[in-house]
Amino acid sequence: MSDLVTCPAAPRLALDGDSRHFPVGRVFCIGRNYADHAKEMGEAAEAIFFTKPASAVSTAPALPYPGETEDLHHEVELVLALGEGGEIIACGTGVDLTKRDLQARLKAKGAPWEIAKGFDRSAPMGALRLGPPPASGAITLSVNGTPRQSGDLEQMILPPAALLQQLARYFTLQPGDLIFTGTPAGVSALLPGDVVSARIDGLPPLDFTLTERR
Repeated sequence: MSDLVTCPAAPRLALDGDSRHFPVGRVFCIGRNYADHAKEMGEAAEAIFFTKPASAVSTAPALPYPGETEDLHHEVELVLALGEGGEIIACGTGVDLTKRDLQARLKAKGAPWEIAKGFDRSAPMGALRLGPPPASGAITLSVNGTPRQSGDLEQMILPPAALLQQLARYFTLQPGDLIFTGTPAGVSALLPGDVVSARIDGLPPLDFTLTERR
């Protein structure tokens, strides 16, 4: 029996030091998981969950500046990759790109704001490292060589194990799931031409450039 349509293939993430790849299924994100970031956003330090589509994940070294925004923000995050039984089998460095102006307008109306988070190529990713996530270590982001974000993984309100426990209350976690675990303070705007460098101690680096607006 043939299918009615042909769907795009799932994004695949490279594994550091391994020839295999990790096929992306779903993408879960947590907001307000660092108290200092919640404070800078004027929000309570209370973790909230939202999702992105698989099409948000990108490993391209250059990304077009997206439409429908004049205020695109960066958020560096530890990303967990799940295997059989919903266990963490790998982790990496990711950036949650956010159309902050669009998000603010939707929030002001009490409307859902996922379109400000879940657009195509809104989740750049580096390679994954097999094994458990680090419990502590520096998490940083710079733009054009200038530091923007700096924190430590131990500052998470919900560390990885607790985060998975909370998420599993609402979803059956599956192989292929990615979980973005939140960002420290220092989020700010990006412009076309900016070079973004995201780093987490012990994990593969993530570098990408924003090209001109589409």
